[in-house]
Amino acid sequence: MLPFDRLVEAVDEWARDNSDHDVFIQIGEGAYEPRNASFARIMPMADYRERLRLCDLFVAHVGMGAILQALEESKQMLLMPRQQTLGEHTTDHQLHSAARFKHRTGIKIVDDGDELKREIGRLIAAPLTTADRISDQSSPELIAHVAQFLDSARPRH
Repeated sequence: MLPFDRLVEAVDEWARDNSDHDVFIQIGEGAYEPRNASFARIMPMADYRERLRLCDLFVAHVGMGAILQALEESKQMLLMPRQQTLGEHTTDHQLHSAARFKHRTGIKIVDDGDELKREIGRLIAAPLTTADRISDQSSPELIAHVAQFLDSARPRH
């Protein structure tokens, strides 16, 4: 994934001004390294999931994997889309995802670092109502329908 230094730097600046809060950032391959928050470039999935489970506020890009994982834990989310024009992604699909999710319970979408910093403090002080937890398992009904479809598409001899 391309770096998202704009988000990392904004969260780090918030951590500088709010040292009474524990902040951890997964930064990927970005050039900016936080000076005020703990960080890892990449962490094992088990560690990531544990940090997600324990956090009060999940701050991330508008990636479907991040959104689904946070919904599985019923976490409030503060999301900022990566932008192609800023070299943060190869397309602007995250802007489209942001438009799709901006009205969903438990999700706040912001456009820039200043707004992100304002919202972090606000959401910690007054958390959003979060959506019901979603399952990480497919329902038996869905599995049965997929099996039926696959069976009907199989060539008959």
